[in-house]
Amino acid sequence: MNMLAVAFGIYLVLILGVGFHASKLTKDMKDFALGGNRLGPWVIAFSERASGESAWLLIGLPGAALMAGYFELWTVIGCISGIIFSWMMIAKPLRIMTEKYDAITLPELLSKRFNDEKGTIRFLSALIITFFFVFYVAAQFSGAGKVLNVTFGLTHIEGMILGAVIIIFYTLLGGFLAVAWTDLIQGIIMISTLVILPIVGFIKLSSLPEYTLPHIDTLMGGKTGIPAIVGMIGGLSWGLGYMGQPHLITRFMAIDSPDNIQKSRRIAITWAIPAFFGAMFIGLLGSAMMETGLLVYNGEQIFSVQDLPDREKLMPIMASSLLPAWLAGIFISGAIAAMMSTADSQLLVSTSVLTEDLLAQNIQTIPGLSKLSWSRIFTLIIGLIAFLMAWQTKDLVFEMVSYAWSGLGAAFGPALLLTLWWKRTRREGIIAGLLVGALSTIIWANIHGLSLMISERLMSFTFAFLSVIFVSIYYEKKSDNRN
Repeated sequence: MNMLAVAFGIYLVLILGVGFHASKLTKDMKDFALGGNRLGPWVIAFSERASGESAWLLIGLPGAALMAGYFELWTVIGCISGIIFSWMMIAKPLRIMTEKYDAITLPELLSKRFNDEKGTIRFLSALIITFFFVFYVAAQFSGAGKVLNVTFGLTHIEGMILGAVIIIFYTLLGGFLAVAWTDLIQGIIMISTLVILPIVGFIKLSSLPEYTLPHIDTLMGGKTGIPAIVGMIGGLSWGLGYMGQPHLITRFMAIDSPDNIQKSRRIAITWAIPAFFGAMFIGLLGSAMMETGLLVYNGEQIFSVQDLPDREKLMPIMASSLLPAWLAGIFISGAIAAMMSTADSQLLVSTSVLTEDLLAQNIQTIPGLSKLSWSRIFTLIIGLIAFLMAWQTKDLVFEMVSYAWSGLGAAFGPALLLTLWWKRTRREGIIAGLLVGALSTIIWANIHGLSLMISERLMSFTFAFLSVIFVSIYYEKKSDNRN
């Protein structure tokens, strides 16, 4: 236990030191929101991956694979495909457009691109980002509570408080520079955890005379026919969300040069493939380890899922059961790293859009407060709201992330993709896509039974995509008739 605490303590000192250093380099709003466009391909690639794969990857996906077996392979394939597509089709043209319009936030970029003089795009975008990011950040705080509970015996609420304080503090200090540089450290720890832990688990199992992994027939979740196809599509649909996550898109906007996108892309994809498969295999191996009594929690062997306090605590339990205390401390820090790297990025994007896209016109009327000061105030406010939500909710991390991922991906993914690649996209189409993507997620996810038939990730993205196209065509024809 002491070695766990030492390893975790060293990790905290390291990232807080980065935060203090970055605070000295953060002079204005562009530094706070985009790091002044001076970060290279390695930092951007690791920051994009660490921010993209939150507590969901380290504890949510292993917990899901523990229950569903190889059925989660479709989620893994969908996510990896989405990452590749986003880097191939979004990253470079977005970076070029960002420079062309001198934009700091995604809402500002869309607004300038479509000459939105009324400010409707910026207003809607800021509200959507803030709404869904509160759920997303709450999921990270909840994940921190679970991991610190297993590791140090803290209560869930104590773990959430500790995680929230650390994340909010260094985001306040250094903005994007602090977030990006800590993401580099966190991304290295995360990939080490996701690769080495399943390898160690497999070696441990191989030394036993009899062990079995979940049978390959779980690939379709025990379903056949249409239900099997629907389940497969639901897993693959995770990939659609990557095109519209503002905290990932910001990385494309922030890289120092469009010419470095190709190098960053190779690094990010090389990170993603072993990371996702590693997360799935932690869940698959966890099932076999329970049967052989290799997992221990609070001094007692775990022989079934029912013995687990929470299926999403599998990864830290596996690390502390199989590894020396000092190494387990580092790997469990990887789970905390995943949560921090996502929560800080989402806090940063939320506060940036609230400041730039809602208060930008009125900030001069408030004496003594700059945009940078308001960004830090909003960081604190949103962090506190997310903490209260994490405290009150009983949803799993996996479920909260799925909801936020769907809303953001559907609202911004179709709008951004068509802005970059379809010349007929119009301002009215973007507004329609934002509204339909967000509202369809909320409605679909909250009507009992709909999301069980087909995921809100797919349906809301489809509805939003069609809305952008049809509304753009309608207003184009309307404009032609007037002329």
